[in-house]
Amino acid sequence: MNPRVQQVIAHDDHTLALSFANGETKVFDLSPYLGYPVFEPLQNISFFKLARAVHGTVVWPRDIDFDPDTLFLESHTADTRHVA
Repeated sequence: MNPRVQQVIAHDDHTLALSFANGETKVFDLSPYLGYPVFEPLQNISFFKLARAVHGTVVWPRDIDFDPDTLFLESHTADTRHVA
């Protein structure tokens, strides 16, 4: 099992700065997923920024969430613009 999300910061460019339980900080780009019907509400940046870390993954209102393994495996090492 991959490490789970402990903290999340949603950015204006539809990326998520993620802190994982193993101490890693990574960035996940959600842009490629915004065309899927379940994720369409996230196109609204104000709604996107409602992201929260809950039970090891990222969730939004309306029961929208993301697979925690995908968040870890498809994210990349954070750069300085996404830290903080």
